[in-house]
Amino acid sequence: MVLREQQMLVSADDFWEFIQNLPAHDPGHYELIEGVIVPMPPTGEMHGSSAFSLTIHVGNHVIANDLGRVTAAETGYIVWRSPDPQGKDIILAPDLGFIAKARMSAKPSRGFVEGAPDLAVEVLSPSDRMANVMKKVQLYLQHGTRLVWVVDPDAEMIVQFTPSGVVRVFGADETLEGGDVLPGFSLPLRILFNRDESESHEPDQPTA
Repeated sequence: MVLREQQMLVSADDFWEFIQNLPAHDPGHYELIEGVIVPMPPTGEMHGSSAFSLTIHVGNHVIANDLGRVTAAETGYIVWRSPDPQGKDIILAPDLGFIAKARMSAKPSRGFVEGAPDLAVEVLSPSDRMANVMKKVQLYLQHGTRLVWVVDPDAEMIVQFTPSGVVRVFGADETLEGGDVLPGFSLPLRILFNRDESESHEPDQPTA
């Protein structure tokens, strides 16, 4: 009988070394899912534009109200450190992360962020498999994230997940709110999805 070779698990510390020693041509977009290094393929313009726009709106609100710290895409969060040195550590890199003021360090770390973000935002791209995205949502909520937004630019909607199991869908004509995680935050999604109000108006009829 032939035994399958076990996949070697990578710790959070080893993953940091792996990222630091990537060749210059490698963009370094990876996550660590239960000890396994997973590449994150490049995304398209729609994904990047949606992530950037939402980061600006959330970031401006957080700064104006002194709520905490916002991180941009590819910032790694050590969501889980296994007690076993060779265990299944988890490092996720949300498209947008928010750390509440009560939890954040005095100044940003040069390494990965210790702990899960209070808010994690994942923006879907054409290469994403929904099963993989839902796995990440589960990992965020399981390890301390209080709010997860999954943005679907194609469908022009955001799906909100909470630890209590409540799921809510916000359409392009609705307003996204931050609740207890981002107090006072409110964003009409027509702004995020570049909906022009004039689109709803019928064009002028030519005169005779």
